[in-house]
Amino acid sequence: MLRSLSAAVSGLRNHQNKLDVVGNNIANVNTVGFKSEMVRFQDIFSQTVKGANAPAAGRGGTNPVQVGLGMALASTTTVHTGGAITATERETDLAIEGSGFFVVSDGIQNYFTRDGSFARGFSGDLLTASGLYLMGWEIEKSYEDEEGNPVNPGDPGAIEVSKPNTAKGLTKINIPLGEEMIAQATSSIKFAGNLNSGTATGEAYEYVTYFYDSLGNRYNLTFKFTKGAGNTWGCVVSYYDAAQALKEITLPDISFEEDGSYLEPTPPPNYSFTINAGDLGSGAADVNIKLDFSLLTQLKDPNDRSSIVVKSQDGYPAGELVSFNIEQSGKVTGSYSNGLNRALGWVALASFSNPEGLMKVGSNLFNFTVNSGDPRIGVPGELGRGLIQSRALELSNVDLAYEFTEMITTSRGYQANARVISTSDEVLTELINIKR
Repeated sequence: MLRSLSAAVSGLRNHQNKLDVVGNNIANVNTVGFKSEMVRFQDIFSQTVKGANAPAAGRGGTNPVQVGLGMALASTTTVHTGGAITATERETDLAIEGSGFFVVSDGIQNYFTRDGSFARGFSGDLLTASGLYLMGWEIEKSYEDEEGNPVNPGDPGAIEVSKPNTAKGLTKINIPLGEEMIAQATSSIKFAGNLNSGTATGEAYEYVTYFYDSLGNRYNLTFKFTKGAGNTWGCVVSYYDAAQALKEITLPDISFEEDGSYLEPTPPPNYSFTINAGDLGSGAADVNIKLDFSLLTQLKDPNDRSSIVVKSQDGYPAGELVSFNIEQSGKVTGSYSNGLNRALGWVALASFSNPEGLMKVGSNLFNFTVNSGDPRIGVPGELGRGLIQSRALELSNVDLAYEFTEMITTSRGYQANARVISTSDEVLTELINIKR
């Protein structure tokens, strides 16, 4: 049998394999998050007709004489370059700007994908088209000062910070639209600002804010600050009851140092008061409110007036989750009808030391292998992981111009190998005809 036949057969077989890959790339030109593949060939072992000879006296060396026996498929490599990102109108459409993969799960095993066309399921979970859950973390809350240092919730200037609770492991990203937020009564009010030191004794400054009862009803609350002797100010809290009768509560004086900073006497004064449920007439419980004046100052104001604001205040009416947003960091924030926002979860991304080592398992999913390395799951934007764009999708990275060029050259290669077979057949025919 002619060696050209077996070599040409291997050429036909492997050019067909390459044409299959090219065809699959072109078929997925509009598949969201699809990553194209490239085929590489290699020759197989060669038959040595004559070995190489070293140079001898008066004569040079000779090279080996070999005849190749065909070719083989060396590799199919997944191209992980990013596809174009296009805007959409769906909140659940996500794209990764940069490297990384979404982590999805069937409840037993995690898979990885660049396809961010998720949809909400019946229970509010974000799902792929094949029903796998988008994974992330629950939210934990902590408190920091303006410089990012950890503080206690009750410390002056404490800022609430939401972070992913990565220690608890991955969980489903759930967005329960329509979820009710139960009303919460006001229990604390923290003030900031300045009481003008130039105010004459006996003059007053009024500030109006509000509070909520346990049923979410809102009421006005007036604070009247009256300049006292020295560096003290009196404070009277007032509100109107259900019968529109004015109710007043006198608090301990507020004191300041000579430099205008807040002075907390020893023992500290009790700036708490209770609004009786009977006064409100709403059927709600008593409202117990604790005040914090530690951020107030007493300085000379250029405009000769006092200015106070509420730095922080709890309490809110009932509401329901009406919308959500997924930030670049992966944080999922829900917006409620009462005007409040709450962190709902944190989307996770996975990265790999060798993404080309991932194995495609269908449905736009990848699974890790021994050559890809274990997944490094973490927060978007950290350790080389990309950022998330909401209301956007990553398109296929198939380059049609390149694929058509590959299709033409592959087709020509297939035709050439077919011609080798037909020519070899003619040679065999002539050989058989010699006997005639």
